[in-house]
Amino acid sequence: MLSLTKKRKEARTRLPGTAVAAAAIALALALSGCTRLETTSPGAVRDSAGTRDPAPFGAADCRQAKCIALTFDAGPSGNSARLLDVLAEKRVPATFFLLGARHIDTRPELVRRMAAEGHEVASHTWTHRILTDAAPEEIREELERTNKAIVRLTGRRPTLMRPPQGRTDDTVHAVSRDLGLSEVLWTVTAKDYRTTDPDLITERVLDQASRDGIILLHDIYDGTVPAVPGIIDALTARGYTFVTVPQLLAPGRARPGEVYR
Repeated sequence: MLSLTKKRKEARTRLPGTAVAAAAIALALALSGCTRLETTSPGAVRDSAGTRDPAPFGAADCRQAKCIALTFDAGPSGNSARLLDVLAEKRVPATFFLLGARHIDTRPELVRRMAAEGHEVASHTWTHRILTDAAPEEIREELERTNKAIVRLTGRRPTLMRPPQGRTDDTVHAVSRDLGLSEVLWTVTAKDYRTTDPDLITERVLDQASRDGIILLHDIYDGTVPAVPGIIDALTARGYTFVTVPQLLAPGRARPGEVYR
């Protein structure tokens, strides 16, 4: 089998200009097993909704306001109660992508509190299994088991999910569509799983923040919750309005099986 470098050299002798770059990218994707991921931005969702009034997800109209969404993965955790206190004090809604095993099933009172305080409660699977490595029936079990647990605690079925590590494919899309779930990725990551320094986490978020951004954080890590007040204050000073992911898309709505970022 020819090496990737040799194949690129051969392609360069046959294809001029931009065709060489396109061929190299296509070849690299083919050899890595990757496919191009189609995602939809919040602004595109809003534009496609036309002139309808905003969906009933709060007062912010992100067609006019400079909105941004705080999202937290892999809870509820021992840090979630403090995080909810901070969000309540700052009057900021968030979107929580929750894990089932050792999280929802061990801290059900926090799931109820998230919903009761106006946050969006969504799925991050039951065991954090990488869904692209799973069979369709296993993907379904990971998502549906989490859905049922959330419904039991909150009375509301999730409409959003975040695939672990953001890894998704056509099979994940198909199962999600069948379960009425839309996939939500992110545009800002502090990589808080690699540091316990709140100042560094804050700096990383502020450096990447932009209108319609979706911020990925994990309240399971010790440095994250201490960073949240500073993140909120700094972004508020920059003119941002914090919203949940559904609020960010309104007056449009997420479509099951689609991926948003």
